[in-house]
Amino acid sequence: MLKPYRFLLALLILNSAMLSAHDMWIEPTAYLPETGRIVGVKLRVGDGFLGDPVPHNAALIDEFVSVDSTGRKPVVGRPGSDPAGLVRVAAPGMLIIGYKSNPAPVALPAAKFNQYLREEGLESILELRALRNQTGSDAREIFSRCAKSLVFSGAPAASETDRVLGFPLELVTLKNPYALRGGEDLPVTLTYEGKPLSGALVVAMNRADPKAKITARTDKSGRVSFKLAQAGQWLIKAVHMVPAPASANAEWASFWASLTFESR
Repeated sequence: MLKPYRFLLALLILNSAMLSAHDMWIEPTAYLPETGRIVGVKLRVGDGFLGDPVPHNAALIDEFVSVDSTGRKPVVGRPGSDPAGLVRVAAPGMLIIGYKSNPAPVALPAAKFNQYLREEGLESILELRALRNQTGSDAREIFSRCAKSLVFSGAPAASETDRVLGFPLELVTLKNPYALRGGEDLPVTLTYEGKPLSGALVVAMNRADPKAKITARTDKSGRVSFKLAQAGQWLIKAVHMVPAPASANAEWASFWASLTFESR
């Protein structure tokens, strides 16, 4: 069992990263590995698909899993290691890796908090703060990470698709990105607590040109569609925020979903 000071130190490290960077994602050492290979699962936090390592820390992890045709398994990792985990590709087909963090607190000055709300498309929270006369007030928040990555082994097949992991905020592709044909769109759904989330900003970026972001708002069924004109590694992300429960010692609770894969 981790000592209390180690848990607090872990939260301080993660909170420091939150203040200077927004996104957190999974970066496997191979997106298209051979069956039987061991894949390293790197966790990264940063902006514009450039990030710093997040080593394995049990105090921060709520779930760290992989799912394939053989079932759902925990991702193993040594304390302090980067990659944070290791996964064996047990069978051909789609392998989904998921990481969900424990909620962590952060406090932000009013101007910085309002700016981040605008950047992440959270205008509804800006409006709610205005109604509560909180626009000029500092904000206390608890945030959770809900990151996924799609790895594929073998010949890509349209029948092999993403799966729901049951994270609070979750991005799910409705087609296999490894089986897309040229010019074909990739439909994606965003759910919050298992239900479609409408009106949320979803952003897609390619590692080769992360500044050329593709953005869309989810429709009533929680769907967006992206035309991935460029091959390479992709990061899709979304943020959702709600008023925090009374027991949280914070005004707001946010959930940060991300999804990575490679297109050809």
